[in-house]
Amino acid sequence: MSTKIDNGSLNISKPLKRAIVLMALVSGFFCHAKTIEKLTSGKTAKDIKDSIPQKTTFEHGINSHSIGIGIGQTFLTNDFDDNGDSRITPDLYYNYSASHSFDLLINFHYSTHKKSNKEVGLLGIAPALKAKLFSFDNFAPVVFGGFGFYQPTVKRIIQGSLKESEKKTVFGYHFGGGAELRLNKHFATGVLFHFHNPFDVKQDMDPEVEGSYYKLMLTGFYTF
Repeated sequence: MSTKIDNGSLNISKPLKRAIVLMALVSGFFCHAKTIEKLTSGKTAKDIKDSIPQKTTFEHGINSHSIGIGIGQTFLTNDFDDNGDSRITPDLYYNYSASHSFDLLINFHYSTHKKSNKEVGLLGIAPALKAKLFSFDNFAPVVFGGFGFYQPTVKRIIQGSLKESEKKTVFGYHFGGGAELRLNKHFATGVLFHFHNPFDVKQDMDPEVEGSYYKLMLTGFYTF
């Protein structure tokens, strides 16, 4: 191998040229390998993951508590419909998240419904087991059902006289369904259909009080 200087120019022999090319290839290979190692290291992979925008979802935390309010129409049936008119009413809710799929939902409601000089009073405390059917982003359809305690009263005309029924607490069942949308970690909104059927309230002298009612509600919840 020889290196010659001819008229100020540098002439490199073929073996030296090959060696230089080979060294360049080897150097490029090791540089590329170092780049791959850096990109696949744990720290760099975490940095890359953190730099990619993540889809934002807000889920109930297990053992979280929520309070809520519902506003909507209460529709009456049977004796209740004969003695009162359907109207817009408020409801209160308490929700306890037992798992990612099941919650305890308790409904509290009281309302009065008048029709002429007659009147219906509805008081209820209705615990339920609530289940999420599935979750899509922050949206989830739900179903729920359970038993509750009710104290319905009616002021009605019996044999030409206006009489008020006795106040008695009875058992009953309720069920419903709807959908909820979680807005952020603390607030959620939704819609609910809720059916209530108190058992018949027996009276000492007058006919028993029987009826049911259902609600269509817009809801809002605060989670803490």
